[in-house]
Amino acid sequence: MPGFASIPNVRQNDVLRLAHLTRDDVLRLFETARAMKKNPAEFSEALKGRSVAMLFEKPSLRTRVSFEVGIHRLGAQPVYLDHSEQRLGEREAVADYGHNLERWVHAIVARVYKQTVLEQMSGASKVPVVNALSDMFHPCQALADFMTLQEKRGELQGLRLAYVGDGNNVCHSLMELGAILGAHVTALTPPGRDPTPSVLEECKALASTSGSQLKVTHNVGDIAGHDAVYTDVWVSMGQGSETDRIRKLFKPFQVNAGLMQKAAEGAKQPPLFMHCLPAHRGSEVTDDVIDSPNSVVFDQAENRMHAQMALLFHMLRD
Repeated sequence: MPGFASIPNVRQNDVLRLAHLTRDDVLRLFETARAMKKNPAEFSEALKGRSVAMLFEKPSLRTRVSFEVGIHRLGAQPVYLDHSEQRLGEREAVADYGHNLERWVHAIVARVYKQTVLEQMSGASKVPVVNALSDMFHPCQALADFMTLQEKRGELQGLRLAYVGDGNNVCHSLMELGAILGAHVTALTPPGRDPTPSVLEECKALASTSGSQLKVTHNVGDIAGHDAVYTDVWVSMGQGSETDRIRKLFKPFQVNAGLMQKAAEGAKQPPLFMHCLPAHRGSEVTDDVIDSPNSVVFDQAENRMHAQMALLFHMLRD
């Protein structure tokens, strides 16, 4: 197995969001992820003897499979805990749950409804906790997304990413990581669906030292000149259904051929299309865009596994 320098901000540390990481930390994670993607056999015993709890309140395809297969590939043992029928804290206090798990496993990966549950788990447990999705952040997705952008476009400093739609957890993590890496992130959201103000201010503080430019706008015309266009479902899981009111509010923000053509104006090459999936085809994105040659949605999905493997490797390695 090739040698990789330790990343102190990751080693035995929680990853509930990404704000504590430096640009160098993230680029080293990507370097490790690329090595794992290229030569997976070299890491087959990297975490031999470790166990990782996978705690899921929300159902999942990409998150569960990418973590479970990735943990196996590192020689560790995943332990899946299904809480889709009963949320954490209902049968047993979150702190007690965390205290139990720390006696058996080396890390906890949790996909939950509330960021506060992760914070309670982190406060109680002596082993690191990884946010596999919460209502506020989706750090593992953002790592995979910017890894994909680096693969496709090279230098991330100054790259222009447009996020179109609800200012949700994915939007928060993209702005956070973009600010760390020096990328420019524009969030184009319907009125009333902006990113959380406190998160935006924290991201702007990060951006002030990296050269990143962050912008929130309700004008879809501001999409011109971007290197990539990213969207997500109009209503996140557990936050209601796609009503007529929601469809009317978000319809001008649908990513279709016209919007992609507008994004290409002033760009050096045709913009990439990105989506964290699952996609509601015909709602936030049209078939011709998601199935186009410039769509990298399945590259993003694949890179979830590699980015998460790199994260766990640096978190739990000897």
